[in-house]
Amino acid sequence: MGLWCIAGAVAGPVAFGCRLCTARRTGTALRVVRHAPRWERVCVRHRRWLLDADANQPLDHLDLRGLPEVVAAQRRRVSVARRAVRAGTQPERVFALARAVVARWWEQALQWERETIWPRRLHQVAGGEARGDLEWWRIVGRDAIVFPEVVAVADALLDPVMAELVWVDSGAGRPRALPADGMFCRRLGERLGRGWLGPLAATDHGGPLIAWMGSVIRLRRGAGGPSGYDNDPWWLRQEHQAATMAGQLRVLGKEKKAPGTGTMRRAAVPAEQRMRITSAIDSVQEQLLQLRGVQSGPTADVARRLLRGLGLSAGLIENAWKRTAVAAVNGEVPLQEVARWVDMPVEVLRGMLTAGRKASGG
Repeated sequence: MGLWCIAGAVAGPVAFGCRLCTARRTGTALRVVRHAPRWERVCVRHRRWLLDADANQPLDHLDLRGLPEVVAAQRRRVSVARRAVRAGTQPERVFALARAVVARWWEQALQWERETIWPRRLHQVAGGEARGDLEWWRIVGRDAIVFPEVVAVADALLDPVMAELVWVDSGAGRPRALPADGMFCRRLGERLGRGWLGPLAATDHGGPLIAWMGSVIRLRRGAGGPSGYDNDPWWLRQEHQAATMAGQLRVLGKEKKAPGTGTMRRAAVPAEQRMRITSAIDSVQEQLLQLRGVQSGPTADVARRLLRGLGLSAGLIENAWKRTAVAAVNGEVPLQEVARWVDMPVEVLRGMLTAGRKASGG
């Protein structure tokens, strides 16, 4: 298995093969391993999702017999890949971006009271009930559970009509910040069977979806950067890439084994908190990038748009440092030390953090 892990870093992800298919061909139900991207993991014949082979966990597949929509998505994926080729784009890049978008939603979905589809699928692949080890099943089951949405997002991002909605939302010839009720995200939510998702997706400024939208806008405005960077809609930043099953299981194992010492607690920030801090920082970066395109037009209009954009950026920066400060304090870093980092009196910082907890209901 070690050799496959090394090869996976060079030739791409490795997955278990379907034992039933192997037995049908060879007469023996052997465990086999092969290179396969994560959007080619469904055995349609036997309705199985083939898991990563380098994650050091006991399962080689998940049963999809109760999830026909996942099997249907595998069939639909073929037509989406052909559409990408016709558009002059490598299907692998399209699906990688779509997977990153949906995987980010997956991490946020624990806070979505209206999300009912993914919990149902999660319990289904867990054999009816995942509550016994929910964290483990959320890691192992993620790619199978969100696969229909990955294919749907890939299809939407390839649709010229959807790209036109992005352009309209941006103000077209009169640049403006992307609205929370924009037509693109609203329509995307509808295509995913989640009409309520649009505003959530539109305000996730630091994610791969907003980065894709920014690239589409910059291309239309002719304001793109060097080739292969922000003028390439399918370029996926490293920080946006979805975490692998193996990596998440290693982190989960360390967190479960970590002794309750002050040193270990200070070293470990919960994954959800890390995601929120990263999202806040990414939001600042994306908002500042969007300001590039608003520097044309009458002086008063440009000034108004820039000041609004800078005001939003300042608010996002404040949100990012407050989240980081909360994480540090929760990790048992002395409040006096955190106050020095942010150049603020201890009592003022304590008051701000206490007010933030009360406002959030903590």
